[in-house]
Amino acid sequence: MNDLADHARRLRSLAPSCGPVRLIAVDGHAGSGKTTFAGRLAAALDDAPVLHLDDLATHDELFAWTDRLRAQVLGPLSRGETAHYAPYDWTSRCFGPPRALAPAPVMLIEGVGAGRSAVRPFLAGLLWLEGDSDRSWERGRRRDGPALSEFWDGWTVAELEHFADDPSYLFADALIRQLPEGYAWLEAPHATAGTSRIITHSEG
Repeated sequence: MNDLADHARRLRSLAPSCGPVRLIAVDGHAGSGKTTFAGRLAAALDDAPVLHLDDLATHDELFAWTDRLRAQVLGPLSRGETAHYAPYDWTSRCFGPPRALAPAPVMLIEGVGAGRSAVRPFLAGLLWLEGDSDRSWERGRRRDGPALSEFWDGWTVAELEHFADDPSYLFADALIRQLPEGYAWLEAPHATAGTSRIITHSEG
């Protein structure tokens, strides 16, 4: 985690954005490595909580989860209260028992659309995982196997429509590029318009 230690320290220094929480979004195309990166960054942040958007989306609502996110998570956290959300079970196609999500100094929210317009007012920072969409989707298809081929066919169309209507990339504070060992944090389009809160020019 040495390559993430300095960045974790910088994230801790940001102003709270959702009640007492510094909420950091990890966005990017499906299959780009967001979950792995978020897990490693969370470890560098002394096991910061990670909210996976796969727990809020459903087969019928791939991107229509914003009301659920606000009601179950963002609203309570913004009041300094413990959030309770019901994770979706993608096998049984129903919501499971509620999980508690207590306010923490830094919390990560990861998944496609984590940096969408409805969420950005609650964010202290937005990180975008670099990766060509077709290559990322192919990686996801290989990971999930042929049994989910039909799901991926529908997903890619839905993801393209989502980012066309509500892009995250242009609002990112830093681009994260996966290297053979570790990650590179690069300047993002949003960061070049002013002083980034997350990355310095020397890192870009």
